[in-house]
Amino acid sequence: MNHFLDIHTTDPTELRSIIDSAKTIKNARLGRPKAAPDDDLPLKDRMVALIFEKPSTRTRVSFDVGVRQMGGQTMVLSGKDMQLGHGETIADTARVLSRYVDMIMIRTFDEAVLEEMAQYASVPVINGLTDRSHPCQIMADILTYEEHRGPIKGKKVVWAGDGNNVCASFLHAAGRFGFDLTFTGPVQLDPEMEFVGQARKEGAEIIIERDPFKAVEGADLIVADTWVSMHDAQSAKERRHNMLRPYQVNQKLMEAAKPDALFMHCLPAHREEEVTSEVMDGPNSVIWDEAENRLHAQKAIMKWCVGS
Repeated sequence: MNHFLDIHTTDPTELRSIIDSAKTIKNARLGRPKAAPDDDLPLKDRMVALIFEKPSTRTRVSFDVGVRQMGGQTMVLSGKDMQLGHGETIADTARVLSRYVDMIMIRTFDEAVLEEMAQYASVPVINGLTDRSHPCQIMADILTYEEHRGPIKGKKVVWAGDGNNVCASFLHAAGRFGFDLTFTGPVQLDPEMEFVGQARKEGAEIIIERDPFKAVEGADLIVADTWVSMHDAQSAKERRHNMLRPYQVNQKLMEAAKPDALFMHCLPAHREEEVTSEVMDGPNSVIWDEAENRLHAQKAIMKWCVGS
């Protein structure tokens, strides 16, 4: 049994095997109807609990579809459906759920909730997102990059904007997959120095560059994310917009990178804020492949979790 909690806590060899498995899974589905089951059914007769304390589109649909394609069934639970950490401890919930289901995916706020769930569950637990990291997204991003440009090892990735949880998982991946990462954004929104230090210790070159045009010089991939959270107050949104406006990914910024540099965004995007429609819909954008690859990457993660 394997938990998939974070990229930097998973062995690099295992991470590479998951990416290679995802490529195989995707290729095997070419030409199939969306609802058709896979030939390989590692989740046959298995029940997977999908817990959402945070709302979701891609995470919910991709995990639900992936479980069904691999022969399993899902039970989708929201924070309102459960007494998670309120009427019952996380540990006790983990123990009970482990008696009913074969795997747990949780999308939550506090990383401690994920960690406690994994500590006390006797079935695999997958991190569907916390306030500190989003590893499933970055596994899909690496799959996307490699199917368009080949191995990501040694490449230059630029993160533009807020050093948030998705940025954190890119830093984790830089150390594990051997690529370099440049962060460009306001000092108030720098990524966690703990994660910067971890990536550097593993050999990745991590640079913080305030000038976005200098940052993207020689970039193979430029990544952005929304400037504001759905939970931010209006005043906080306005402050963030003022801070982040110089870091918008627009056509002029893309032209300062390599001519074949890709653009990614985990979605949902606020068009004309963190990125322009010209870039999102342009020839260097791979955002729709990136969204699709959540399905294939997460299926590979689930297969790995059950040892298949």
